[in-house]
Amino acid sequence: MTEVPARRRTALELVALSFIVLFTELALIRWLGAQVRVLAYFPNVVLVAAFLGLGIGSLLARRNVRLAAWWAPLLLGATAAAAMLSRIAFTSESPTEHLWLLYYDLPADAPVVHGVAAPILITFLVTAASFVPLGQLVAERLRMYRDAGRALTGYALDLAGSLLGTIAFAITSFIGARPVIWFAVPLALSFAVARSRRAWVAGGIALCGVIGIADWCDRADVYSPYYALNRVDLSGNLGFLILANGSQHQYAAPLRRDDVLTRAGSITLRNGYHLPYRALRTPPRRVLVLGAGSGNDVAVAIDEGAEHVDAVEIDPLIIEMGREHHPDRPYGSTRVRVINTDARSFLNNTNGVYDLIVFGTLDSMTRLSALSNVRLDNFMYTRECFEAARRHLAPGGGIALYFGTAVDYIDARLRALLAQATGRPPAVIAGNFGSFNRLYLAGPAFAHLPPAPANPVLQPGDDWPYLYLRSRAITPFYAGIALSIAGVAILALFAASRGTFRSFNAPLFFFGLAFLLLETKAVTEMNLVWGATWLTSAIVFGSILTMILVATLLTQFRPMSWKVSAAGLVIALVVNYLTPVHMLLAAGVGLRLILSAFFVGLPIFFASTCFALQFRDEEAADVAFGWNILGAVAGGLMELFSMLTGLRLLAVIALMSYLAAFATRRRAC
Repeated sequence: MTEVPARRRTALELVALSFIVLFTELALIRWLGAQVRVLAYFPNVVLVAAFLGLGIGSLLARRNVRLAAWWAPLLLGATAAAAMLSRIAFTSESPTEHLWLLYYDLPADAPVVHGVAAPILITFLVTAASFVPLGQLVAERLRMYRDAGRALTGYALDLAGSLLGTIAFAITSFIGARPVIWFAVPLALSFAVARSRRAWVAGGIALCGVIGIADWCDRADVYSPYYALNRVDLSGNLGFLILANGSQHQYAAPLRRDDVLTRAGSITLRNGYHLPYRALRTPPRRVLVLGAGSGNDVAVAIDEGAEHVDAVEIDPLIIEMGREHHPDRPYGSTRVRVINTDARSFLNNTNGVYDLIVFGTLDSMTRLSALSNVRLDNFMYTRECFEAARRHLAPGGGIALYFGTAVDYIDARLRALLAQATGRPPAVIAGNFGSFNRLYLAGPAFAHLPPAPANPVLQPGDDWPYLYLRSRAITPFYAGIALSIAGVAILALFAASRGTFRSFNAPLFFFGLAFLLLETKAVTEMNLVWGATWLTSAIVFGSILTMILVATLLTQFRPMSWKVSAAGLVIALVVNYLTPVHMLLAAGVGLRLILSAFFVGLPIFFASTCFALQFRDEEAADVAFGWNILGAVAGGLMELFSMLTGLRLLAVIALMSYLAAFATRRRAC
């Protein structure tokens, strides 16, 4: 009679633990980026750290050391370390890394440390340590299911918990919940799986400590799905600043020509915003603003007499700040239509034609997602994006691009991109205008202006969207960080394996490596196809987990043969590589949805059935799970190769890894 309740408890614990893992991982990715400023650019560091901790914990599942009571205290240690690091101004080693580390929210006497490698590695270590107990707990329960001859049932429960964690955190993003909630949810749930008084006491103390730290560090006015935001009002009716993760992100300024301004800087900024209109021979009737922010570009367009303005901005709370507080109230005009979506997605899907398309100061202060090194703004500065903008120009229309850079090769790339898209080099106006120092004017509307030199240079495209990288290469900075993380991982593996790697599970390791690359590629490309919004990322990531769950359940009840699954995976990966993403962009919404499902879904489905067939036959499910997660660590590091090869070739690397898994599986059999 006690067997069924015990089985149910194990199932509920496995779901709860997997929920805690995903929810905590996503919470740390958001929170750490707001505290340790540089981590906003490297959220995959937190992802890889979580994988490493889970993998090491899984390998320790059969050891006598019980770590359950240590999870909450280790999470407390990680948050405390981040809180201390948040009070230090770390500066980047090289301006070519383009890390906007602007510590507006720190006092003038805050310590300054030159270099960002130390906070990245410290955070990596403490984050990885906090996930080790969770890895052990999950692996122990997977082993119970394997011992009962139900390995795939255990894995399906693990996936279900992960999916629920993803959905729950997406909901917290939607409602704008604060960090106290982000940490209270998984810590409170951990009491449901605690089996000892020691774990209860440690959890209670850690719960109070982590919530206290999260509240003490919480300096944001509101949390959008992308940033911790603050509004800083300026005296004298000069508008306000928007801080994103503590860095100055935007300045909502009075920009109408009849606004009375006394500060020279404000006058210079206003003049800079109006320059494109001064250069036009005919005032534009229809204007599109990409990256409208709090409304500066929209206010200028209205002031210059535009009859209709489409204002596209990805962050809903920045729109609200502009709507309620911008001194010129641009979003209150009946001539303005505000669209809360990704700018590139809008360009891909609109039928609108415009006399002037304005690329606002789009430089992002965060990354695209937790699974990618692509920044939120990268796909706005590619050949395909500027060509899309050109297609939406009315006859005689023009493109105005505001940008801030002191780096010659970025300036040269923007000139070359606009020259290729419009057939003529742009005019370039340089000067310190406050929020930008370059103004690029391209298209027929500005053809009367003298063009600036535009020499052939390496141009970013949707496959290689890295505007900020000097060349197709993994820079010494990224290579150094990756090698340091790899070194830590190897040492941790050596210790967890008691100095021997005889338990190394090659097929599962290669499965993990390949799948992380496949997942990264899928999330990045679907954000390009459907928009880089938080909702798209959540839906795509949730859909991937759902596809894996469906494939696992199918394998449990109506399994395909290994040959069919493996052949399907190889064919799907080849098709995925040969299919350019822009083919999906050209389709209508319905067809694009179907093509996206096949483009992403088929490789994920067959990869999942192959994995499930392999995992079902593993004798040591906990060890196999650990090596699979550690393979994902390797995949997370190898994702950097996209900086060298581009995104499409990640499918080739994934295919090679899957073939290695197939080869080692045959030898094992």
